[in-house]
Amino acid sequence: MDVATLYEAARSAGLLTAVTVAGTTVHCAFRAPDETVLDGFALSRDYQIVYPASWLTLAAGDTVEVAGKTYQVRDVRAIGDGTERRASLSQL
Repeated sequence: MDVATLYEAARSAGLLTAVTVAGTTVHCAFRAPDETVLDGFALSRDYQIVYPASWLTLAAGDTVEVAGKTYQVRDVRAIGDGTERRASLSQL
């Protein structure tokens, strides 16, 4: 089974979030975990989307919309065997 099939199943179960890129909407795993910054004195959000590489082609500087908010892509990295990507985002 390929990774896109797993993401389709997750989308059907309502586990993914709609992400719009250049007018095209796909469903991705959206994460917004807190990250400790300033030597533990503050928390910051570390926004990310994870998606099948075959669904999107993103690069640093691209903008995406998630739940009505706009984010700029900071970095895109391959996960595992390269069939998935993780994009780090900054909220605009």
